[in-house]
Amino acid sequence: MKMTPAIVVFGSMLVFWTAFAGVVLWPAHTIPQQPSGIWRDLSSSEGRGRLIYIANGCTYCHSQYVRPQDWDLGAERIADPGDYFGQYPHLLGSHRTGPDLSQEGGEHPDDWHAAHFANPRYTRPRSLMPRFEFLGKSDTYLLTAYVQSLTGKDADYRVERQRYWKPTATAAYQKGADQNIAWIHSEVPQVWREMPNPYPPTEAALARGLRTYQLFCIGCHGPVGDGQGPAASYLDPPPLNFTTLKRNLVDGKYIGGILYYQIMNGITGTDMPYFKKELESAKIWDVSNFVAANFIGYVDYGLRKDNIDAAYEGPPPPPLKTYTAPGSKAGEAK
Repeated sequence: MKMTPAIVVFGSMLVFWTAFAGVVLWPAHTIPQQPSGIWRDLSSSEGRGRLIYIANGCTYCHSQYVRPQDWDLGAERIADPGDYFGQYPHLLGSHRTGPDLSQEGGEHPDDWHAAHFANPRYTRPRSLMPRFEFLGKSDTYLLTAYVQSLTGKDADYRVERQRYWKPTATAAYQKGADQNIAWIHSEVPQVWREMPNPYPPTEAALARGLRTYQLFCIGCHGPVGDGQGPAASYLDPPPLNFTTLKRNLVDGKYIGGILYYQIMNGITGTDMPYFKKELESAKIWDVSNFVAANFIGYVDYGLRKDNIDAAYEGPPPPPLKTYTAPGSKAGEAK
């Protein structure tokens, strides 16, 4: 084909209008036309936080749309464009490097976000997210307000629930370690307080538990379990000091089920998040064994004899070190 001026002009216009349709017209068509059932307007602080979110490129890694393939990651619903009604520019998109934030509101308390924005490795040791400590307290507060607004009315319920329990949790902490632990244990259902760890603290189990602890827990609870991790200075009340737990064992016997329940569900009102959507059951039991054996000095595996063996347990474990439960005779709990 001979390249003539007419063909050059026609081809250039075709490319231009195709790009214009793809970059301007089609995105404009996808802008939410009406609000969803959970939509609410942003407050002044949340709106300013959204501008900080955009200015710092957060949307490049955290688009605000739950893709169908993300459903198994713990989403409660598929994000609707109407969730972002009236927000310009809209930040919808399917490409994502970091976690989906379309339903983040209320998943963590404000203190957790302060530590996370200062240095994401404080709360998520494997995070690739850059530090945003340079924002300062004021802009971090606004950015947190915006993130806590995501999911609209549903987020409001979760945020309010965290804030409702926070004074109770803080007051319990201020009464001292013993009363704090007593309050935390009292919030665990009785069935879990009576459940010892069904899995033996073998060398392999403790190694797996250490790995899970390093990936999810060390930033708050610290390398030696004393609650003095790098995130601790941002959190109120501070993370639990595991080394104070031994003298506060429920009924003087069990700790495995309590740890499992708290790791699975978190502790509302504190910065202890739930991990039931991230950690399989075996990993929670393993990290419970690791914490119990290394920081508390007491393992309750085998205290009850009515456990049903799992379908797969691996080879028989070697003889375990004897742990003495308070009020029991030496050698009784193995």
